[in-house]
Amino acid sequence: MKPMRFAALPFALRFALRDLLGDPRGFGVFIACIVIGVAAISGVSGLSRSLAQGLAREGRTILGGDASFSLVSREFSPEQRTFFEARGRLSEISLMRAMARRDDGEAALVEIKAVDPATYPTFGAVALDPDMALVEALELRDGLPGVAVDPMLLARLDAKLGDTVMIGVSRFSLRAILRSEPDKLAGGIGFGPRIMMTRAALSGAELATPGSIVRHVIRVTLREGADADLKAFATDSASAFPQAGWETRTRDAVSPQFSRNLDRFAQLLTLVALTALVAGGAGVANAVQGFVERKRAQFAILKALGAEGSRVFRIALAEVLAAASLAILMGLVVGAAIPWGAAQALRDLADLPVSASLDAQGALYGALYGLLVVLVFALVPLGRAHEVPVAALLRDDQRGASLSRYRAGAAAAAIALAALVMATSFDVKLGAAYVAAAVAAFALLRGAAWVAMRLARSLPRLRDAQLRFALANIWRPKSLTPALMISIGLTQTLLISLALVEGAIHKELARADAGEIPNFFFIDVPKAQTEAFGGFLSGEAPGARIEHVPMMRGRIVAVKDAAVDKTAVADDAKWALEGDRGVTFSPTIPANSTLAEGEWWPASYVGPPLVSLEQKVAEGLGLSIGDSIRVNVLGREVTAQVANLRRVDWRSYAINFIMVFSPNVFAGAPYTELFTVAYGAPSVAARDAKDARLAREAAKRFPSIVSVRVKDALAAIDKIAGQLALAARAAAGLAIVTAVLALASALASGQRARLHDAVVLKTLGAARLWLATAYALEFGLVGLAATLIAVAAGSAAAYAMTTILMKIDFAFLPWTTALISLATLAITVGLGLAGTWRALSRRPGPELRQP
Repeated sequence: MKPMRFAALPFALRFALRDLLGDPRGFGVFIACIVIGVAAISGVSGLSRSLAQGLAREGRTILGGDASFSLVSREFSPEQRTFFEARGRLSEISLMRAMARRDDGEAALVEIKAVDPATYPTFGAVALDPDMALVEALELRDGLPGVAVDPMLLARLDAKLGDTVMIGVSRFSLRAILRSEPDKLAGGIGFGPRIMMTRAALSGAELATPGSIVRHVIRVTLREGADADLKAFATDSASAFPQAGWETRTRDAVSPQFSRNLDRFAQLLTLVALTALVAGGAGVANAVQGFVERKRAQFAILKALGAEGSRVFRIALAEVLAAASLAILMGLVVGAAIPWGAAQALRDLADLPVSASLDAQGALYGALYGLLVVLVFALVPLGRAHEVPVAALLRDDQRGASLSRYRAGAAAAAIALAALVMATSFDVKLGAAYVAAAVAAFALLRGAAWVAMRLARSLPRLRDAQLRFALANIWRPKSLTPALMISIGLTQTLLISLALVEGAIHKELARADAGEIPNFFFIDVPKAQTEAFGGFLSGEAPGARIEHVPMMRGRIVAVKDAAVDKTAVADDAKWALEGDRGVTFSPTIPANSTLAEGEWWPASYVGPPLVSLEQKVAEGLGLSIGDSIRVNVLGREVTAQVANLRRVDWRSYAINFIMVFSPNVFAGAPYTELFTVAYGAPSVAARDAKDARLAREAAKRFPSIVSVRVKDALAAIDKIAGQLALAARAAAGLAIVTAVLALASALASGQRARLHDAVVLKTLGAARLWLATAYALEFGLVGLAATLIAVAAGSAAAYAMTTILMKIDFAFLPWTTALISLATLAITVGLGLAGTWRALSRRPGPELRQP
């Protein structure tokens, strides 16, 4: 085999490659930290792109057509149907919530999808068990319409195929288990199991009372060559029916909210992956410092032979960048494989349409992140090879070295890294917050290390020799304290913040068991049954707190006379424009609300329409008191003036709305009532039993009224949050791995000094146990200092995430925090002693005879 030839390469690169190939020792941790970080960043980006591509590729199947139009609480008019039929083939479905109940009264909330089997699904296929055609499963047989159900419904009602259930006033036969539906993703999150029936069967169940929440959807598959331009078709539809108030979606934007949430979650995972890369930066710095230490004699010889400091620096930098390039390439290969590895799991577990592919942009960003992190953490250690004189290198004396230019270079790389974070952020505020938090965390831990070193040095001379030796190791030159503080501090901060955030989420769910929030929401209560239903609740739950308000559904169509699609809206307010929102009217300010600005209208107000807006949404829409907002309610557009702004306590889970109108606006309009009921119980079991009895009796006596148990709704949300948290924990686990690697590299980089100390002390009579105890004290004291900082930083981060981002109460978990802290301390001491075992095992004689 011919030897590799580097003659054509520049001298610095040629020398660096030969040296690296001849002696690659010490770069293991360096390469591992870069590979993990780059793979995570490029992998998250590739997976996000694969999901976005899957949505775009399967847009027709997921949407059920080229375009969909949906109305709430009202049917499409004959003119609208005629307009759509002239453009393409139609498929119509209806969606609503209802209660399915057994003959003994046991009931469960279900999500109804009513379809026409002759036209549904337009694309894809419905999978049933046993295998049969959808029309066969839903057909009328022996006088009973059939339904296909989610297996969860069978479990909740303890039913089996062939049994019957009551929905509304009709009895249905359970014919098949619904395994999959091609347009499931377009339906959003449901709080109950799916049940599929025909639209005729839904009509026969008499659930659609005036004002009840039924979403009617028409999907249009355009004819080839006619209105092929989706945007033109959507524009024509809006122009033909300007006051329709429908929600329009097209195959290239199946779910804008899902796409935005995907981008946000991908950014969050990218930032956590970047944390893994940055946490490994300490390992990079330690590895480079060890590299310079190993090559100290070679660098001194090069300088003694006349090589300039800049040439020595270029050689060292080229060698480090060569190793970094290899690590980045390996990371990109691993990251590119992640979408393919995760595609099938996401399809099976979440029915997500993943279309795995290479992501060149994500790979570029991953490579840039990896390169910038290497420069941030490697330039200062490499600068010592340039600045330290030959004699000082040979004596291992680095005093007097001026590293200001390299610190400036590292600072420039850090600024470029922050700029890259901002440039690639979907949410600029989140990106800025991350940069600020990262800078603050490093500054805090580095500052804490400096304080600990000063404090250890300023302490009076102690009588205990082991403790005195441990404190001296903390503050001496080339001390491991800064590296250990950063590695331990970052690891514990991540673990504590994740544990506290999850604890806050579970505590929020536990509020349902504690009786702090309503037990039930009852929706679609007909106006004519308001009094009867209120009396029923009072009789079933004596002493309960019962509230009810009128409710309709409305869609914001214009802000200050400008269409919403032409209005700049803050990211945290865009959700208010997604679909129809609940609206109500009231003569008095709702409970759990306080006026932030303006005044409430008189109870007997008669005049131009007025509206009260939730303060944050109003600010996000750019509205203030006196501005106008136009809302489409039941096909009628209402323009109202903003009379006041409210602060709403959404965490009370009580009845509240973004928009509350003056009572005169909807006088005589059809609406339903929304009820809540809240009561206590001596125990969780007693509360669950009372909930089950109330739901059962309500379904018996008022079959068209839907009961939503708040605890079940929170459990559904908690399940989704848990799935997302699993991905976040996996990404955070990578950060912890790189932090541990950095800790190991810090311990390895200090072996030379520890070996010298151990040899001298053993010569003076110190036993191995005495040295091990002293080292354990050193690692324990540094770990304890890092733990105190990490507990404060992790708690602060969790507080910000829970109270500011998630809008829930912060919960400090002392036992969990203590367990994480003690485990981290034990691991630190264990790794420290394992890393120093080589020094403790050496015999003094051979070491003292070495030059």
